[in-house]
Amino acid sequence: MEFNYQLKEKDGHVIILLTGNLMEKNQAAGLMSEVHQLTESGKRHFIVNFKDFKYMNSTGLSVLLNILTNARKAGGDTVICCIPEKVKSLLSVTRLTDIFTVTESEENAVAALTQGA
Repeated sequence: MEFNYQLKEKDGHVIILLTGNLMEKNQAAGLMSEVHQLTESGKRHFIVNFKDFKYMNSTGLSVLLNILTNARKAGGDTVICCIPEKVKSLLSVTRLTDIFTVTESEENAVAALTQGA
């Protein structure tokens, strides 16, 4: 399944809805460019929604960390939500669940960012 993403805004936060599989760095080049542009324009809170996402490898982990780094450099944060079990176990093994705020729903992610803002 091909990797794709969609960006939308909710309550001042940028929501990144991921779909498919993220296996190669060049698949996420457009996403990373848009995240960079958004932080440059003042957006600093991101929610990565994995609801329709299938799988990622270390490339996907790197993309997540880059989104988090961009957000934190801009004075914001990144919350991840709706994680499927395969991805959740990968995040757990790599201990990224200790770095990211993880929520069960997009609404909880918005609330977490709003409280932290």
